[in-house]
Amino acid sequence: MYAKRFSAQHIYILSIGLLVLAGLSSIVIGPMAISYKQSLLALIPGDHQLAQHVSLVIHQIRLPRTLLCFAIGAILAICGSVLQGLFRNPLADPGIIGITGGAGLGAALAIVLFAPLTSTFPQLLNFAIVPVFAFIGGAISTVMVYRLGTDKNGTSVMIMLLAGVAITAISAAGLGLLNYVADDEALRDLSLWSMGSLAGATWSGILLAYCTLTLLFSYCYRHCNNLNAFLLGEAEARHMGVNTQHLKRNLIIVCAAGVGITVSICGPIGFIGLVIPHVGRMLTGPNHKTLLPISALLGGLILLVADMIARSAFSPQELPVGIITAILGAPFFIYLLSAQKRHIS
Repeated sequence: MYAKRFSAQHIYILSIGLLVLAGLSSIVIGPMAISYKQSLLALIPGDHQLAQHVSLVIHQIRLPRTLLCFAIGAILAICGSVLQGLFRNPLADPGIIGITGGAGLGAALAIVLFAPLTSTFPQLLNFAIVPVFAFIGGAISTVMVYRLGTDKNGTSVMIMLLAGVAITAISAAGLGLLNYVADDEALRDLSLWSMGSLAGATWSGILLAYCTLTLLFSYCYRHCNNLNAFLLGEAEARHMGVNTQHLKRNLIIVCAAGVGITVSICGPIGFIGLVIPHVGRMLTGPNHKTLLPISALLGGLILLVADMIARSAFSPQELPVGIITAILGAPFFIYLLSAQKRHIS
């Protein structure tokens, strides 16, 4: 368990300050040169006599991408914090235990099956059918992992990880099959989507993401005390009056919905839900009343930084942000595995 080292208030202020700076930097960074002054003026209402092309790039491309980036990072970080607390497992992450894979398979299935709707009813496909299929896929994966990894003696970390690997492999096989049978248009959409990218940010997608973030955070924060009780063990939480089965079922469904919606909007983005909760606990301690807000702020911040790296590393070409988060997160996962090994031995 991590010791509390800093005042939560100080961490909030610092995180918000860094988040604002990262947001402005995200608007500035790109193939076309835009200054911080121009970015600030564009965000302030009024006629500031900015060049039309500068204003267009900021309001139609970079600002929507920045806003979506924060929401997606915050959702993934909150889901990771909740799952780690619920399973009392530091390796619980939507990607590692198979939720992202299941949600990705569900979303890909919707993209291929309903490809004819892409040109006729794109809003219906992107913001109704694909999120629902992604949620169903993520929920089924989560329930399978939980059932396989849990028995009367509790939850086995090893079994959960192995179950997550199996479900991820099945999902990857399913995605490969869908790539094989998809037509040219669906195949192009799948290829761009499967690597995780925020390049296609739209205002309707932003609205969906922020509605999801608001509902997810509100619901999970209401159960902070119950999640704190889970840190003592499931039996102890039950003795404290927590309806453990009801809580687990509801939080699993809520997290599956959150991950499913992020996957449907921008594709699978890994390791945010694994790394950020650990950083949050190092800074403010394990209390979920402080951990959830700081995880949301840090999740948005780190994904913004990763997206800026993706845009600038090989400029003018752009890497999918999922590749950057994997490069940053995989070494941290290896470190956690080695720490678990030392703890067991």
